[in-house]
Amino acid sequence: MQPLTVAEILDIDAYARVRDDYRARVIAHKRQRRVSVGPRVSLVFEDRETLRYQIQEMTRVERTTDPQKVQVEVDVYNELVPGPGELSATLFIEITESTRIRAELDRLIGLHEHVALEIGGERVPARFDPRQLEDDRISAVHYLRFALAPAQIERFADAALPVALRIDHPRYEARSALAPATRQSLAVDLSGDPAPIFRFGAAPPPPRPAPRVVAARGRVRALELSAGRVVVEGVPPAPPFPALPDDLAAELLALAREIAADWLRQGRPSELAIDAAGPHARIEIRAR
Repeated sequence: MQPLTVAEILDIDAYARVRDDYRARVIAHKRQRRVSVGPRVSLVFEDRETLRYQIQEMTRVERTTDPQKVQVEVDVYNELVPGPGELSATLFIEITESTRIRAELDRLIGLHEHVALEIGGERVPARFDPRQLEDDRISAVHYLRFALAPAQIERFADAALPVALRIDHPRYEARSALAPATRQSLAVDLSGDPAPIFRFGAAPPPPRPAPRVVAARGRVRALELSAGRVVVEGVPPAPPFPALPDDLAAELLALAREIAADWLRQGRPSELAIDAAGPHARIEIRAR
């Protein structure tokens, strides 16, 4: 599975526009990939989609806009992207009684040696992140991987063979068979990159700034559309040239000639262009 890149992370404003829909889809996706193993342990299998969501939420909460800081988040979560033939998961030890958290966690010291994926009766031990392991303490959240051999990947895809998660710790024993939807989702991880569950649209282009008024007189004004391009128009919009009153036509032409003469004094020759077929009479001054 390919690592994530900064280019795949929306800025916080663009993310805010799609967050509700995207969040709903990720929650549904994660629901298929969450497995409870007994009353106090659950695993959520990670992929590019679950990890991209976590990065988006982290940058949103922390209002991160610096690309270098976004890169730091991407680097951290990329460590959880499963490699070829791997399943990656976050394990949660769920203890609701606040006064018993430490005591209950201490009872599960050594858990990292007792978690496995069973494929048709064959045991694939979990590999916990060694940076989280201590001899005399255990945390409530752990990151782990299951590395499957090619033959095990084939058996994982065989619906006739049972696949389950098992914990056989002396103080905690539980087994949970993987539901068909979970196996189907995880089989994608073992075959390559998942298809995006949400395709971010291209960010809308920034609004164009309003043209700058460079001159105004009576019923006409001149707008700077861009460098070397000014249009003279009526205010309110004038009728088309064939129906334009002579006095208003004279006002448009006088202002256009004045601007052209001023440009010429600055060493900027120009030309006048009249759109006789347009819905409103306008004269454009273009630098040459």
